[in-house]
Amino acid sequence: MLSAGVSGFALGATLIIAIGAQNAFILRQGLLRQHVFVLCLVCALSDAALIALGVAGFGALIASNETAIRLVTWAGAVFLSVYGVIALSRAWRPQALRAAGEGGGPLWPALATCLSFTFLNPHVYLDTVVLLGGISAGFEGQARLAFALGAMAASFVWFFALGYGARLLQPVFARPAAWRVLDGLIAIVMFALAASLVL
Repeated sequence: MLSAGVSGFALGATLIIAIGAQNAFILRQGLLRQHVFVLCLVCALSDAALIALGVAGFGALIASNETAIRLVTWAGAVFLSVYGVIALSRAWRPQALRAAGEGGGPLWPALATCLSFTFLNPHVYLDTVVLLGGISAGFEGQARLAFALGAMAASFVWFFALGYGARLLQPVFARPAAWRVLDGLIAIVMFALAASLVL
């Protein structure tokens, strides 16, 4: 059972740690110290819910629904493109490049953006529900539960480490040039992800 939990944690970490829109957003919010706990919790709980669906056997259902996957793919591509333009505009305008205090911006827009990054990304369904759910089928009973809990734990560890660990980089981001580079990289990631979804 312990080995199943370790396997779930390792596979979950491998899938989550890849550079993506959600991680870039959490990194930026961590640097700004805006709603870090709530946003990290939302990301981790969302992953946990999707993993639970996959382990419960919903992976095959989602994988077979091409219309739903196509709709999410196009909605995700549009959303990522729009956010890429926003990041590019932040990088272009020096007055937008400043660190905010704890809880500086309103929570609801940040929460809506976070949920969009999570649920408008078809890869999240393929990774958590289909892939993790499919692999969990190789375990029985308590071992399958341990695998699922291990994968969920990886998500909690990663998002909170990223959100709160970003503060260690704050001396670097005291300079506007660093924010310009970060937002420029975020824009590139968003456009690349949107293109990969369309293609």
